[in-house]
Amino acid sequence: MSRQERRRVTDVGTLKAFGHPLRLKLYGTLKIRRTATASQLAEEVDEAVSLVSYHLRKLAEHGLIEEAPEAQRGDGRERWWTPAQETLTFASNDFEDTPEGAAALTATTRTLNEQHANLLRAWIEHRPAWSPEWRAAADGSDFLARYTADELKALTQELHAVVRSHEQRAKAAEEAGDTEGRENVLLYMNAFPFRSL
Repeated sequence: MSRQERRRVTDVGTLKAFGHPLRLKLYGTLKIRRTATASQLAEEVDEAVSLVSYHLRKLAEHGLIEEAPEAQRGDGRERWWTPAQETLTFASNDFEDTPEGAAALTATTRTLNEQHANLLRAWIEHRPAWSPEWRAAADGSDFLARYTADELKALTQELHAVVRSHEQRAKAAEEAGDTEGRENVLLYMNAFPFRSL
């Protein structure tokens, strides 16, 4: 199977498979590592290898992960896994027409937000251990403006394009051998309407 650049999940079964808390954690860890075995992932998420293997198979059944290409594998004694796409997305309008879809969307979104909040808490806790350059480069901002739904959609599309452009530049530089000083960076954005705090 050739790795897709972008995949939009549109079926409830795949969203439910992806939305399981341990599977989200495994998928996220695998995305960071790029390739890993069940044993390696089990060690990182502190779970039994048999349980991790089961959940990896479930992710693979829905085409969310796949066996890594030969060049990325170790000694061949274990299965090596990799995400099946660079970017995985899902949109609320694909799931809100049925109670099952709406519930799966809510559960998945809630779990993703909890995991992102945990990562943010870990950054805040461990920030002093990072270099001054990384502390200065990190950001925590919020903005408030009055938009229409169309204006907000245009803004988020523009921001996504900017982020993708920077991702592609960083990836090209890394592939060209510029690996010095690179770290995993999570850029997490929320944009939503509200009426009162």
